[in-house]
Amino acid sequence: MSSNNHSTAIKIIILPGNGCVPIRKCNWYQSVHDSLVKMGVRVMMKDMPDPVLARENIWIPFTREVLGCDERTIIVGHSSGAECAMRYMEQYKVLGAVLVSPYITDLGSEIEAQSGYFDRPWLWDKMKENSEFVMQFSSHDDHLVPYDEQEQVHKSLRTELHEYHNEGHFLFDTFPDLTKAIMKKIKEIEGKE
Repeated sequence: MSSNNHSTAIKIIILPGNGCVPIRKCNWYQSVHDSLVKMGVRVMMKDMPDPVLARENIWIPFTREVLGCDERTIIVGHSSGAECAMRYMEQYKVLGAVLVSPYITDLGSEIEAQSGYFDRPWLWDKMKENSEFVMQFSSHDDHLVPYDEQEQVHKSLRTELHEYHNEGHFLFDTFPDLTKAIMKKIKEIEGKE
């Protein structure tokens, strides 16, 4: 337990985009992990199996069984990790989710099509029922995910939207805005408990 007295009952799980191995050397995952841990938050992050195709039938069981995602977990999913988080919430309860660059179609990509996330309708109501909140980080200039798809996620889930204009697909080394937003949310939740 850190001096900040954050409840160890709340856990964060970071789900990366596809192809991000080793996870600790990709994008902002390690820096957000380290910042949250310094503030006394439990964070789980591991190299995902099937990292390129990111297939749902492999990632969802791994998220539940290996990463230990449960009703006291906030899933932070980036890109393919956001897709996994959304499908996960259709089946299981979580405390909440943070979706970074989420989308709703296979984007015309054969690799995305093979993931299994896009072969049926999205169960938005189930996701809302299974989570206390959904936060979203999206940028209008994302070169991989059209903004209208991200907007559809926002409208369908009524996410707490953090909207940007020039952050692309959030492929940078640090992401202090994300860390701050997660900590603010944890404090809000703990304040109600």
